[in-house]
Amino acid sequence: MNRRGVWTVMLVMASLLVMPHAWGQRPPETHPVSATQNIVMTWDRSAMPGEIELWAPRTVLAYSTDPSFNYGGVHLTCQSSSNSTNGSCPEVGTEGEAGAGLITLAFVEQRSGMRTELRLSGHLNRAMPGRRCSGDFWTNLPIPLWSASVWECASEWPIGTGAGLHLPATEVSRLVAGRWRASLSLNAQGEIGGTPLARYGFEFDLTITDRNAVSIYFPGFHNVTPLVQLNAAYDPIGQTVGGRTVLEMCLYDGLGSQAQYLGVTVRDRGGHPPGPSGYSLWHTDGGTDDTRRLDYAVSLAHSGATVRMPNGVEQQLHGIDSAQLRLVILPGMSQPVFCVPTPITFDIPRVPISTQQAGTYFGELQVELRVPTTTP
Repeated sequence: MNRRGVWTVMLVMASLLVMPHAWGQRPPETHPVSATQNIVMTWDRSAMPGEIELWAPRTVLAYSTDPSFNYGGVHLTCQSSSNSTNGSCPEVGTEGEAGAGLITLAFVEQRSGMRTELRLSGHLNRAMPGRRCSGDFWTNLPIPLWSASVWECASEWPIGTGAGLHLPATEVSRLVAGRWRASLSLNAQGEIGGTPLARYGFEFDLTITDRNAVSIYFPGFHNVTPLVQLNAAYDPIGQTVGGRTVLEMCLYDGLGSQAQYLGVTVRDRGGHPPGPSGYSLWHTDGGTDDTRRLDYAVSLAHSGATVRMPNGVEQQLHGIDSAQLRLVILPGMSQPVFCVPTPITFDIPRVPISTQQAGTYFGELQVELRVPTTTP
């Protein structure tokens, strides 16, 4: 044999070696067995995980060369077609549909009890006894998980079933910060309305943070810096001036209101050294003597207690995981979240009116929020 002939033989042999891989392998003998899969994941919304794959396409659920098992018609059904607690989809198999199907599943945030329904996408592919239908033992036509449809292809009938199931990235992105749990239950059936062959469970435990969205929210001033009237009232009998003003404030920790604590600092930004209380309003004429300074105090209401706020000193608010929550839509967000209501109070102690210059007084405050770096 000449050198040219040797190369020809080697090339032919190489092509024969790769053909079985290109044409696919026969699915393994598989009988339906009940199983539960735990999906435990943690991520921050700044780095989303994309879709969550539960079953890769053509995950073999049932396959046998013994036609008596009738695995070519295996399909999956839900426990309810209307209640999404364990997944909502047809309770009985159907026929004649094509394409993927959607399962509605309720996810519940453990801290707040918020309930969000997400849609999972799933499909079946029938497995064949040989390669005559499509060349790789599988039909190319996807059908919904609950489809019991069986059809002949190239004189072959299916003898097995594979499935694909995932939670699309667009649905994952709808979950806000918090700890979300859900439980999906699917029954595998060999014939429409028959006794289930197996049960497949999926237990979701998803912990999500949103650290870039940590914010101080003032419900009365949705997109602007609050301009608060302190309502200093004149008492003509006592000849004094003073008063109290409460401003709604809500703290969002980006952790589903499960932070170990929240550190809050209030600073006087009036431009002049404040009085003994730590905070002062100043007359708008620009003067800085005592008659042009109106002192006040700041406090927060948290978990039924009053927290005094010294100027520039951080106060740690504990019990965030058990505090009352408020559902709001924060600026720049499309989904509602829960924040911790923490009203801020401004107290102007009464002083003799004779000690103050008549006119308008103005002050500026800065409120800062610090969240622990550790995740619950």
